[in-house]
Amino acid sequence: MREVDLIVSNADWLITLDDQRQIYRDGAVAVAGNTIVEVGKSNAILSRYQSKKRVSARRAVVIPGFVDGHLHSSFQMSRGLADEVGSQQFLFERMYPYEAALSADDSYLSSLLCTVNCIRHGVTCFIDPGNYHPEQTVKAIAETGIRAIVAKSSMDIAKSAFGTLPPRFQETTESALATGLQVIKDFHNIHNGRIRASLSFRGVNNCTDELIRSMKQHADESGVLVQAHACFAKETRDASLRQHRLPEIERLHAIGALGPNVLLIHCGWLSPKEVVLLREFDVKVVACASSSMHNAYGNILMGSIPELLEMGVSVSVGSDHACSGIVDLTTEMFVLSTAYKEVRLDPAVMPPEKVLEMATRNGAACALWKDEIGSLEAGKKADIAIFGINNPDWLPLYNPISNLIYAAPGNTARTVIVDGSVIMEEGRVQTVDEEALYKEVLERQEHILEVTGLAKSVLPKWPTA
Repeated sequence: MREVDLIVSNADWLITLDDQRQIYRDGAVAVAGNTIVEVGKSNAILSRYQSKKRVSARRAVVIPGFVDGHLHSSFQMSRGLADEVGSQQFLFERMYPYEAALSADDSYLSSLLCTVNCIRHGVTCFIDPGNYHPEQTVKAIAETGIRAIVAKSSMDIAKSAFGTLPPRFQETTESALATGLQVIKDFHNIHNGRIRASLSFRGVNNCTDELIRSMKQHADESGVLVQAHACFAKETRDASLRQHRLPEIERLHAIGALGPNVLLIHCGWLSPKEVVLLREFDVKVVACASSSMHNAYGNILMGSIPELLEMGVSVSVGSDHACSGIVDLTTEMFVLSTAYKEVRLDPAVMPPEKVLEMATRNGAACALWKDEIGSLEAGKKADIAIFGINNPDWLPLYNPISNLIYAAPGNTARTVIVDGSVIMEEGRVQTVDEEALYKEVLERQEHILEVTGLAKSVLPKWPTA
């Protein structure tokens, strides 16, 4: 018998998401180091391998770890600070002031809380669009053991038709590019390749053609992702038309900034030409349903996600940020699937199998990581999420994919493995003192209200004694 480091065995359901979409009853995974050696029936795996550690998946559903395609880790401490506001007020009166006020310590605490939230919901990898203390995000990711892509948020137009940035965000084109490239130099492929870096021109309307073109060129040369928020509201589209006489993605095409290493977030307000451009240039897209529904962006009502998927565009799912109330990719998938059913008056649109692919295989493709993560098969990294089914949210269990998308909350994740290491076991995160973390968050929240000046805007409207 071959000795391996880890065996996950006796899964009631093991959903591989491999090319054949193979599912095993009483399934098992053998892992050597950080790599999957074999996936199959438990009796076959246990007859061929012995392991240093064994994880039981009895009364559980095993899947590839989720990939959250878009998540602002530094916004985790902003939960509840931007309710009942539209896109411009959300950004320029709530989130930009919040983010500008964050210290390095605040950013670290927020990122640490965010990564623990991810782990507890079966997320093994996320793509962060960037903030102003990326080294603190890296520190939190490194400590918790999760996989992620980080960036420095960059914008070089202080005042656009969409709004004016806080002084903290205002940079020259040269400094915006230089600080973004420094993140690539410092953090790309560190911690055994578990942490990667990308470039990020944060808001298309607040970035010059020069900055966007330069970032795309450097991303091509470095083999990294370049990401941006695009077409997330009618106001951003209209601002682009006023500023450039082109909607956002048509503008990116005009300046030569589209390609297979470009990740565009939201993409809810697309012109017909932009839909075609996304397919033609193999641009990656992230759908963030709850964010749109929370802030009334209209991305579901006006969006083309089902069509993009049918056209072969790589579309993943992202939870965006805690300002929308949830950082739970299973709930995000429920919202995405059911919201499109409602607005299209079609119960068959966005079926659970398609949405699960978005959170695994497509997420890996959007991260430019599809050769290593996104499915459970030999040669891939051992990123595994085990969901316990011994609770009323999962039972009865006829179809695990249906239950996962339509019924089960993400916090039923029981054990999470990243890069072959067990980072949560039987509901206990192994890499963080959670009680100390939550205590510090509760103590820090008054400080957040003070430095942002948002207390009067966000505290309960009803009388509080």
